[in-house]
Amino acid sequence: MSAAPAHAPRVAVVGATGIVGETLLRVLEERAFPVRELVALGSGRAGARVRFRGHDHAVSAATPAMLRGVELVFFAATGELSRTLAPVAVEQGALVVDKSSTWRMAEHVPLVVPEVNAGALAGQRGLVACPNCTTIGLVMALEPLRRAAGLASVVVTTFQSASGAGREALEELHGTPRGIFPRTLAGNALPQCDAFFEDGGTAEEHKLVAETRKILALPGLPVSATCARVPVAVGHSAAVLVETERDLAPEEALEALRAFPGVVAGGPREYATPLEVAGRDEVHVGRVRRDPSHPRRLWLWTVLDNLRKGAATNAVQIAEELLER
Repeated sequence: MSAAPAHAPRVAVVGATGIVGETLLRVLEERAFPVRELVALGSGRAGARVRFRGHDHAVSAATPAMLRGVELVFFAATGELSRTLAPVAVEQGALVVDKSSTWRMAEHVPLVVPEVNAGALAGQRGLVACPNCTTIGLVMALEPLRRAAGLASVVVTTFQSASGAGREALEELHGTPRGIFPRTLAGNALPQCDAFFEDGGTAEEHKLVAETRKILALPGLPVSATCARVPVAVGHSAAVLVETERDLAPEEALEALRAFPGVVAGGPREYATPLEVAGRDEVHVGRVRRDPSHPRRLWLWTVLDNLRKGAATNAVQIAEELLER
């Protein structure tokens, strides 16, 4: 293994043994992210080890003491660990990229998809939040259209994979009872992701709406969402109905989408599926077509790997931007 550059940070990954943490370590390797030393942390699993750049690393319990001297911390674990330890890491001088939902809507915390709103990182020296995996796919498809013709409203229905709920959810999909889902997922479809609120919406739907508005800096944008769980291992899909402020022909929309970094786009008869995007970092947008009931509405079909661009890759891209700045 080649030596890390002299300026490479000491990096901690909290939640290193989880499904997102493992993907994060893989992405750090693939993108040759500079790491002087890896500190692998978890919620206290004794004897656990992770592999990074050809070496095994023991996983220690995540505590304030283990974060001393760390310059960059990725949180890929529970919201409770992020709530208690992220402020400690920032106070000790670290940059923090958090994948949990804990800090996303905090006013002082940027919520970032680098292709969309990297400017929100300007002057940031502490904590940055990484959006929900469904939000990332949606805003990557919306931002090119916003720049081309403005946005008047968005209606989205998501079809989310089991891995979005963690490793135990994947095990439950494959037949091991874990009590993760409200009903059987295998061979089924559940119109519920996360807990219900009093208004009949779910926590996932509320997050998708609020995060989309924050990232796009459109606090009044009408966004309606239904989030469903489907028996897919990896890959979140969505059917999106977009109304633009100005007329935008499907051909113009495709041109804007294809020119946007990180997006692969196809016409009305072209689309990708979760099986085809697993292991990839692009957001795939297909079935781009005009809605026959309204001249300024377009239909889209979006798919992304929720563990990569929906989680780990986006977090690493944020860190890359922070180090450059």
